[in-house]
Amino acid sequence: MVQPLEGKGAPGATPLLIGVLKRGHWAGKIPPICFIFPSAGVLLRTMEVQKQINAYITSQPEPKRSDMQALHGLMLRVLPAGKLWFSDGKNSDGKTVSNPTIGYGHYTIRYADGTTKDFFQIGLSTNTTGISVYILGIKDKTYLANTFGKKLGKASVTGYCIKFKNLKDINVDVLEAAIRSGAEA
Repeated sequence: MVQPLEGKGAPGATPLLIGVLKRGHWAGKIPPICFIFPSAGVLLRTMEVQKQINAYITSQPEPKRSDMQALHGLMLRVLPAGKLWFSDGKNSDGKTVSNPTIGYGHYTIRYADGTTKDFFQIGLSTNTTGISVYILGIKDKTYLANTFGKKLGKASVTGYCIKFKNLKDINVDVLEAAIRSGAEA
């Protein structure tokens, strides 16, 4: 299931803490954090999504763990106010249908039948052979390969995916440019 987490909200928005915490109510536990930005109407489930992301990243073997930590930091710098998502790769029946994915930003998927689905715009996932960066919303399916493919280094580039074994195998500045380009699409 994909769970969204908004960024900082609308510019100038002041978050309000929802609920009142009484002294001793949480008995030494860290309370779940829920903020709402009145101007953006955005509910934040900060700790839950961040906990899932941290667990996913730390569950990776080295050097994938360090690469994912570096890429997660890069994504947060590129999209500092974007939605943060985590998908465990399971459908509503609990069946695994994809690899777990960290998502950044917002993209509306439009299906042929006219229905829509809110989703992330940039995704970051590990797989058996390395790491995949998904960049959704680019209309020209040759854009990534033609613009960034030869400059990236040892990477496979499709219409919306950049796949590589290790971060050391690619030019991170070119990857960042591709991500920024996709975020602006």
